[in-house]
Amino acid sequence: MVKFVLHCLFFSSLCFSFTTSKGQSREEIFTLLKESEIAQSHFTGFVLYDLDADSLIYGENENKYFVPASNTKLYTMYTALQMLGDSIPSIRYTISGDSLIFWGTGDPTLFREDFNSEKVYGLLRYASQKLYYAYDNYQGNFYGRGWPYGDYDAYYQAEINALPFGGNLAHFYRDDTTGKLEAKPNYFNLFIQPDTITIPRRFQVTRDLTSNQFYRSRMDIPTSFSTFIPWKTSPRLTAALLEDTLKRPVTPIEKPMPKDAITVYSNPIDSVLKALMLPSDNFIAEQLLLVCSSTLGEELNTQKAIKHSLDNYLSDLPHKPNWTDGSGLSRSNLFTPMDHIEILKKLLKRIPDQHRLFSMLPAGGESGTLKNAYKLDRGEVFVWGKTGTLGGVHNQSGYIITRKGKRLLYSFQNNNYVRPTSEVRDEMGRIMTTIRKEY
Repeated sequence: MVKFVLHCLFFSSLCFSFTTSKGQSREEIFTLLKESEIAQSHFTGFVLYDLDADSLIYGENENKYFVPASNTKLYTMYTALQMLGDSIPSIRYTISGDSLIFWGTGDPTLFREDFNSEKVYGLLRYASQKLYYAYDNYQGNFYGRGWPYGDYDAYYQAEINALPFGGNLAHFYRDDTTGKLEAKPNYFNLFIQPDTITIPRRFQVTRDLTSNQFYRSRMDIPTSFSTFIPWKTSPRLTAALLEDTLKRPVTPIEKPMPKDAITVYSNPIDSVLKALMLPSDNFIAEQLLLVCSSTLGEELNTQKAIKHSLDNYLSDLPHKPNWTDGSGLSRSNLFTPMDHIEILKKLLKRIPDQHRLFSMLPAGGESGTLKNAYKLDRGEVFVWGKTGTLGGVHNQSGYIITRKGKRLLYSFQNNNYVRPTSEVRDEMGRIMTTIRKEY
């Protein structure tokens, strides 16, 4: 009798943990996950959803909260699509007498080599007035909430500010002609000095924690050496970089922005979102939320943009998330797998042209962060989505088209594992490829 009761309790717990609308599909997917030693070794959430039938096929821990990592960018992308037009607002300016005063909007594309900044450059370079950079409209820290300070010199954690310059990253590289170490922007060549303390195994460039002092190893520079390091932002540094580029004085000032300030637009939103999603660019994600907040008034504030989005565009998510930054670098972010399914539906509703939407997302076996996660099936891409990776966290949420032509949504969340991330990635690929072939 005791064994029977325990068996009933165990069966009941399975019913509460796994939900589906199709019995046979449920059993097959349950087997896929249950027989996966990797998926069973940590906290796993999984949802498979039939887009055309608008019905849940299978769910495991679908209502539990997970650290999403860069799956957070799906919400940033949707917010940008809702709040911004066809192009990114880049700067705002006003002319007063012999002065041209300008404010940043947070535009992440300014003076980046992979984007066009000609409109802003042309306005500031050839204006007959004196230039004044008003910098006090950003309300926030140089890092997002919960970001690790230990990664201060990592390329993926550039600082946040009102008027970014070249992604707020310094590029250090070996010049092929001279064989010397060079920096872009050239301004930072003034702040490189030999490292007299550490003796690394290989050549490197590092930065001081609290300043823009850079240190190079005292050894030969490898031929192909190239690295990107964030710099410490400040209004004076932004003005100095602008001066160096525009070849004219720029004075930083504190001044409120008038309501009639003129907006200069830069790059098409599709190109910016593609640059955000394919390589999973944290800097673009964070700055885009500032650009979104710029449409709500003078103040640039990440939390203001998040609150506006949650209140106006995401109030119908299945579960109320804890959303703290634009990129997913913070472990304070918490979403459920069903939230991810809903945002995928919302994105497709906002961009019903499937080709246009999928072109902005990593494609399995072909592009972005999913290029090495999948192989083409019968020469075809079959999965498009967003990855998310932190220590012990590796997730995917996206769209999959089966061999039978079914359009499915999926969210595969993996938290709190201790094995190599590559093993988790490969197992997700195996399971999703099986679903591609069988459903």
